[in-house]
Amino acid sequence: MIHRLWFRLALTFTVIILVTVITIYFFVSERISTEMKYYETIGAQYRTLQIRSQLYLHYLDRGSWDGVQSVVAALGVSGPRIVLVAVNGTVVGDSKEELLGTNYTDSSINPLEMSLVRGGVKEILGQIYITSDPTAEPYVAPFLRLSASINRSLLLGGSLAIGIALLLTFILSRRMTSPIGVLAKAARRLGHGDLSQRVRLQGEGEVTALAQAFNSMAADLEYAEQLRRNMVADVAHELRTPLSNIQGYLEAIRDGMIEPDAATIRSLNEETSLLSRLVNELQELSLAEAGELKLVFQAEDITDLLRQAVSPVQPQLTAGEISLSLEVPDNLPLVNIDWQRVNQVLHNILENAVVHTPKGGIIKVAASEQGKWVEVSVSDTGKGIPAEDLPHIFERFYRVDKSRARATGGSGLGLTIAKRLIEAHGGTITVQSKLGEGSRFSFTLPVAE
Repeated sequence: MIHRLWFRLALTFTVIILVTVITIYFFVSERISTEMKYYETIGAQYRTLQIRSQLYLHYLDRGSWDGVQSVVAALGVSGPRIVLVAVNGTVVGDSKEELLGTNYTDSSINPLEMSLVRGGVKEILGQIYITSDPTAEPYVAPFLRLSASINRSLLLGGSLAIGIALLLTFILSRRMTSPIGVLAKAARRLGHGDLSQRVRLQGEGEVTALAQAFNSMAADLEYAEQLRRNMVADVAHELRTPLSNIQGYLEAIRDGMIEPDAATIRSLNEETSLLSRLVNELQELSLAEAGELKLVFQAEDITDLLRQAVSPVQPQLTAGEISLSLEVPDNLPLVNIDWQRVNQVLHNILENAVVHTPKGGIIKVAASEQGKWVEVSVSDTGKGIPAEDLPHIFERFYRVDKSRARATGGSGLGLTIAKRLIEAHGGTITVQSKLGEGSRFSFTLPVAE
């Protein structure tokens, strides 16, 4: 992986540099060519004007083309070839002295006419043929030197840039792949079951963020695995007690120590009911967590539901000398709920409140409208929940009472199931509690449209 990344980065940087150098070369060459053509045109016009001026001066001074060869030769030193043809077609001036005295015409060059106007009459003096070599012109040399210098600089700069890019690629790839390699190694160990793996990277950036996400995932997996182990241990514990009791009763009946009378059968029935309840709760929780719990939503009156949910716990309230108040306004809107499931939630919360509220305590059930939600709360004046237990109160089999006495609670699944059922309605369930001052459980239900 490291080699592949290094090669890809090196290839990418090299291509970018080459494209940049070629693009710069193209635009610079085009600009130099344009400037050369411009100065060539200007230079040719200036040169032609200069040549014609010198020849006119000679003709006006001499009155003829006699001795013009020396002027033509001097003008041709700078590069262009100049051929001066008299009116009779005879060459009277040649900068290379090859065509003197001959008849000369060149159809490939447009000759310039030499003429004078005297007394209103135009007098033809002859024609000039000018053939120039642009590379020999003095104004071209700087551009040619500049172009060659730029080409050399681009070649050298491009080569140097590619070398630097390869070096930087190697360094960057090492810095990038090193933490990625550490992450890959930790991920492999995590996949093999070592959930304690963590990656420690310094600094900021995407790789560090990835490492933090990995650590968070590993922590969640470790926590989930711990919950799974705890769940297995808790299920075994919860099943062991009623099964041991049933087994003990059956062995005692077999050995003749206990008569299989109505009281014994009633005790066995209680133990099997406890087992059946635990199995049902586990199945219900499994369906809720998988999102497969079937809910029948209807518009319901939450006031009727609260009154019905409070009724079954009245005997326990009377026996425990606990007072209960129901505070529900008259104008509450209907809620879109599954009546049976919300009643189950209320039953679980009310049971907990009754169990943990001492004699003379107070339980208050209330409901209020909160925008598009109706909030239902159950408050008690019980012993409260320690702060360290509050974050775990809705976890499976979590019980504040670590002794697991049946008198202080059931299987430890009631609040977990309640949370899943409320979430299935789209609402949330929360708890506020202070040790020695009681607890307040509240959940929200959607208002029916």
